[in-house]
Amino acid sequence: MPAAPFTVALVQDGVAPSKGETLERTIVSIRDAHARGAQVICLKELFDAPYFCKTLDLERFDLAEPIPGPTVDRLSAVAAELEVVLIVPLYEKQAPGIYRNSAAVIDADGTVLGVYRKMHIPHDPLFEEKYYFAPGESLDAVQPAGCRGPSGEAGGFMVWKTRYATIGVLICWDQWYPEAARITALLGADILFYPTAIGWHPAEKAEWGEAQVSAWHTAQRAHAIANGVFVAAANRTGFEAEEGTNGIEFFGQSFICDPFGRPLAEAGTEDTTLVATCDPRRIEETRRNWPFLRDRRVDAYAPILKRWIGTETA
Repeated sequence: MPAAPFTVALVQDGVAPSKGETLERTIVSIRDAHARGAQVICLKELFDAPYFCKTLDLERFDLAEPIPGPTVDRLSAVAAELEVVLIVPLYEKQAPGIYRNSAAVIDADGTVLGVYRKMHIPHDPLFEEKYYFAPGESLDAVQPAGCRGPSGEAGGFMVWKTRYATIGVLICWDQWYPEAARITALLGADILFYPTAIGWHPAEKAEWGEAQVSAWHTAQRAHAIANGVFVAAANRTGFEAEEGTNGIEFFGQSFICDPFGRPLAEAGTEDTTLVATCDPRRIEETRRNWPFLRDRRVDAYAPILKRWIGTETA
């Protein structure tokens, strides 16, 4: 018997002046998404904090909290009340001196199924993430579908068999890596969620802004097509200033697409909540017609484990 369709929502918004206010506003958005039929709801990257990685500041480590912790506990209660699955990306303090860019996965009964920790950490102007985050770690070669645990200690790429769907979570910079999407799809994900904080440098927007958004959409739609899975990317919005910088304009434009790469819901740059229903039968239909997974030459891919394969140049 084929799996039942499931309805997902992406909360696209900015941050309020305080962490507490942002949390309360987000809960309102979660309730709104639930009222519109959403069963699996994904928030943006580092949802309850400004994007603090624009500069180096030791005090920003104080924004982190453990998982479980106050924020996840509060949202676990909301998930249980509404019977929704929540993907909650936040700044995690895993241990003294060990901080991660993480996403807690909360099932519809309020259980924290585990934690995905961002695997690819960027270092770009105004995106100084290597200072703040240790990367996620692959401690096991393969994570089984339905992976459960109080803190997701298995690490690496994972999927979770939630009440409504088997979901994979990857975070922002992960979205440019086909290896991450492929592994997560092969673990059995019906849908890949990409909570994100991506935006324009004001000085570059006129020249590169449109192309950057196009590349962002294209890369993730390609993951959907190449793997025959649904993809949902939740970005933040709004201009965030930072002393000594020109700030970042987060461009929103979140979207949900089907396994053929066709948009099911798309946003502009405004605060909004996207809702779309995903029918798992489309996964089977797409993979039968485009059998990329069947035709993979798994015997020939060992070189991908090297960082570079080409001949040395002078």
